[in-house]
Amino acid sequence: MADDMSLNPSRDDFSALLEESLGGRDLMEGQVVHGKVVAIEKDFAIIDVGLKTEGRVSLKEFSDENGQQIEIKAGDNVEVFLERVENALGEAVISREKARREEAWTRLEAIYERNEPVNGSIVGRVKGGFTVDLGGASAFLPGSQVDIRPVRDVGPLMGREQPFAILKMDRPRGNIVVSRRAILEEARAEQRTELVSQLQEGEVREGVVKNITDYGAFVDLGGIDGLLHVTDMSWKRVSHPSQVLAVGDTVKVQIVKINPDTQRISLGMKQLQSDPWDGVEAKYPVGAKFTGRITNITDYGAFVELEAGVEGLVHVSEMSWTKKNVHPGKIVSTSQEVEVVVLDVDASKRRISLGLKQAMANPWDAFVEAHPVGSTVEGEVKNATEFGLFIGLDNDIDGMVHLSDLDWTAPGEEAIARYTKGEMVKARVLDVDVEKERISLGIKQLAGDPLQGDSFRKGQTVTATVTEVTSGGIEVKFGEDEAPMTAFIRKSDLSRDRADQRPERFAVGDRVDAQITNIDKAARRMSLSIKALEMVEEKEAIEKFGSSDSGASLGDILGAALREKAKKD
Repeated sequence: MADDMSLNPSRDDFSALLEESLGGRDLMEGQVVHGKVVAIEKDFAIIDVGLKTEGRVSLKEFSDENGQQIEIKAGDNVEVFLERVENALGEAVISREKARREEAWTRLEAIYERNEPVNGSIVGRVKGGFTVDLGGASAFLPGSQVDIRPVRDVGPLMGREQPFAILKMDRPRGNIVVSRRAILEEARAEQRTELVSQLQEGEVREGVVKNITDYGAFVDLGGIDGLLHVTDMSWKRVSHPSQVLAVGDTVKVQIVKINPDTQRISLGMKQLQSDPWDGVEAKYPVGAKFTGRITNITDYGAFVELEAGVEGLVHVSEMSWTKKNVHPGKIVSTSQEVEVVVLDVDASKRRISLGLKQAMANPWDAFVEAHPVGSTVEGEVKNATEFGLFIGLDNDIDGMVHLSDLDWTAPGEEAIARYTKGEMVKARVLDVDVEKERISLGIKQLAGDPLQGDSFRKGQTVTATVTEVTSGGIEVKFGEDEAPMTAFIRKSDLSRDRADQRPERFAVGDRVDAQITNIDKAARRMSLSIKALEMVEEKEAIEKFGSSDSGASLGDILGAALREKAKKD
């Protein structure tokens, strides 16, 4: 059958033979195939890839992983990448470089799957990072993945073979992303774990200051860093670590704490010194006076250093006897030497409460000694409020005159309106409360209480001055000019005769005589009556100059009485 087909082949037989001869050609394109060097012509190697065709490859493409060119000769077996089976010249299009790249990708994918590092070298700089040769495949190294810390000069790393970690691979797009930093961090983590295992809390070691921040300093303990916080540098207050340390200093530190989870190491310097707070209660007893230096001023007070490492707080309320609601910075200044008194000591909380004003004379005690209750003082009106006057006294202290102590008779609002800020006034000391820092003064007490004693009595005749005329009567004042009394004469008490009981008969400033008809000391009120006085005078005139039985008229009797009174006046 075969012989018949070979002697007289049909069209189908020829097609089958051709397919058998070229079978699998399409599957071989885009793959790495085995070939044999059949000749060397000038700078090219002629390679037979087994498809009844040959291809040319430049000798420059034959190099090892280090980029060194490999010498090849006829008869050598090589692997090449088949791009096309046949071009326009009838030659196979092959590439040794692409074959190496495919080999590298296959190798790198296996490494990536095993999560292992791969050796490579940085060969160039591109936007955002660098190009790394991984033995035939190019990878991208981002700038942030070069080192653990930012690197200014990458020159020493260029061209040097070193391990990298593969972060990402995308074969269809030909993208590989690698990291040198991951390798360094892993190595450092292993080294750190080993070093941490060799350290013990409480151990004392020497280290070198590598970096200083606002909150502390990082100390190299020989391959591993520990944090020396600013509060652990000294027992005394340290505003900034640079006050104590400088980069490069060799220091002796104690390992205060090791966190096994985060492998963070806390260091301390002050722990190597004796604690100044030991026995602080005995050194600074309550009530004792000491000299210290202001180290820090805040809104709520000032810190005073009594000795290195021991500070106390003077609260703003304990700074001055007289200056209230004032910022501490207006009373003391930083580095100022001051005398303070110990108010309280809490060694467990490492707190000492101090008083600045307690080291000075109490102006309230001095005032009581100089101005006992009942004495008279003089001062400037500092302020007028709805409840009284504040009077400035000695040593920057104030006394208050309550509204009720301004005048015996005038209402408080009216009395306080008579005073102006800055005016000098005299007052009597009514009470002093040293503990509450209050001084009560009185102005009306200087003139004495007109209702006390025999100054006024019921039935007494007084001469009053009209101060106001109303429809219901008249307002009058009488007595001493310094402390006048006021009273209201009702319309019905203006005259004995009803026709003369008219307030409009009087004008402000008129002087009238009236009789005191009632005194209410509790309510501090007096009642006056012109009518009552007229009736008394009528009765006296009748008794002296005649009666209705004598035949004299009332007009004659009153006329004689008035003439008698005029003679006396």
